[in-house]
Amino acid sequence: MSDYVNMNTLKFLVKDVFDAKKLCELKRFSDYDMDSFEILMDSNKSFSDKYLKPFQKEMDQNPAHYKDGKIIVHPSVEKVMRSAGENGSIGATFDYDDGGMQLPHLIHQANGHIAGCANNGAIGYPGLTEGAANLIVTFGTDNLKKKFIPKMLNGDWGGTMCLTEPQAGSSLSDIVTSASKLNDGSFSIKGDKIFISGGDHEYCENFIHLVLARIEGAPKGTKGISLFAVPKNNFNSEKITESNNVTTIADFQKLGEKGFCTTHLAFGEKGISKGWLVGEKNKGLSHMFQMMNGARIDVGMKGASLSTSAYLSSLEYAMNRPQGRRIKGSGNKDIQENQALITEHPDVRRMLLFQESISEGALSLVLQCSLYHDLSNASDDDVSKEKYHNLLELLTPIAKTFPAEKGLESISNGLQVLGGYGFCTDYDLEQYYRDIRIMSIYEGTTGIQSLDLMGRKIVMKNGAAMKLLIEEFKDTIESAIAYDELKPYAEHFKTNSKELGDVIMKLLEYALKGDHERYISDATIFMEYMSNIVVAWQWLKMATVAKTSLVTGNNNYSKEFFEKKIHTMKFYFKYELSRTSGIKNILLHPESLTIIEKEKKVFI
Repeated sequence: MSDYVNMNTLKFLVKDVFDAKKLCELKRFSDYDMDSFEILMDSNKSFSDKYLKPFQKEMDQNPAHYKDGKIIVHPSVEKVMRSAGENGSIGATFDYDDGGMQLPHLIHQANGHIAGCANNGAIGYPGLTEGAANLIVTFGTDNLKKKFIPKMLNGDWGGTMCLTEPQAGSSLSDIVTSASKLNDGSFSIKGDKIFISGGDHEYCENFIHLVLARIEGAPKGTKGISLFAVPKNNFNSEKITESNNVTTIADFQKLGEKGFCTTHLAFGEKGISKGWLVGEKNKGLSHMFQMMNGARIDVGMKGASLSTSAYLSSLEYAMNRPQGRRIKGSGNKDIQENQALITEHPDVRRMLLFQESISEGALSLVLQCSLYHDLSNASDDDVSKEKYHNLLELLTPIAKTFPAEKGLESISNGLQVLGGYGFCTDYDLEQYYRDIRIMSIYEGTTGIQSLDLMGRKIVMKNGAAMKLLIEEFKDTIESAIAYDELKPYAEHFKTNSKELGDVIMKLLEYALKGDHERYISDATIFMEYMSNIVVAWQWLKMATVAKTSLVTGNNNYSKEFFEKKIHTMKFYFKYELSRTSGIKNILLHPESLTIIEKEKKVFI
């Protein structure tokens, strides 16, 4: 089996860049140490080698599908769900009192990266169950926790999130699924939900659907949405008793992630579908955003994992593929020479370095957010908790978007490295390319993430989060600038981070004048601009830790390992960060060519 994940890079990030052992000083994580973290990661790698990677292609070639009223999935899903329950990974980050392990999100996401590199589709089933269970734990009553959580955490029952409806799409203010109060305190749920990932299959005896619906008489728009836990089947303390009239109508056959089912569910079509209110009435969307924000980080990690596996697959191919000959200084080729490996050709090296810089930069960014999540929940004082919460809120849309969008571009470069073979099913690249395409759509499209970044996160609390991020930038610059080799790159980044602030202030002038449409009209372009700078920050941080390790004689990894990190940082700065000047010109261009103005021609 070829390498599908780089464990040295993952451990370097966890141990050296993000200093995971410091988390063990916090009360919540005091039962752990760095050795236990490494044991967890190594055991997860062994499990992934045996039960995830071998079925990656099989799950793609034998897609989940609808047949005779049921969803049929690959048999390996049963092992994945059972094992995730047995080893505690579904509730790994939950409190001990709720059946969890109180594992830091940093380590949980590192484990998710290993599994995601092995088989991105399979891990969606326990992942969504974890998210649904977490919502019930956070907002549900003790009775709801007792009813649902134990079976979800042990993998017997699955969990989903049900937001989208056929007529509403991403516009959740337009959902029409209804909830009518019943005499026993539950609600009758009626309506259709589409694009429900992991919505049904034969290897879980029950599913707990987290459904957004409107209680009769609720206000219009998002302010009238409530959240309900709706089981597929009714049950008592001993067993499943009868159907709760949640009907699987169909599935959606997809471009990629074929082993991860996507369903159309109908609630209350053949009788009453009972649901129980989770949290407060009319607060459902705000409750659901907890799961969505967590899911956005998960999607970012899936993008990082796919691009990582694709890079390693491209690299293996390139290191074993002879083709052509190097051009000598004279500009001539010596046809008598043996063919050169394609890794010796500069343009192939450029594509491989691009893949490496994107995949590792994306991984570092998602782990950075995971660390902020831990610190926002477990820090000893409220000031620190608020600081890291604000940073997490600001970076979440970027951590979801960059690995998806740039990861797709990265894998596209991998296809080029393989040439014609990249387009063939003999190699994994074409599947990675198909699988990653959905990541920019899952949990809110790139456009939605970009509107969230510009419309909410940049301006929230009068720009408090942005100010905190600039301080984080400054800390990294100060550390990097101490080394002569890194000083030019620290200065380059300093210039870009200042320009980021200037661009934001310039664009905010439109909002202050009341022209909010102009302010957000190029939100997706701004996302690209800011993401590039944020990932450059991650690379400067990695390079600084690598340089410090070289100077101090850190023997955890080879000298070549550290030098390679520095070299890849330089590549990212030259080939990617340099692009920001052109993007800045687009953002500050005086003409608005995409906004419809009265009495002017519309060219679409």
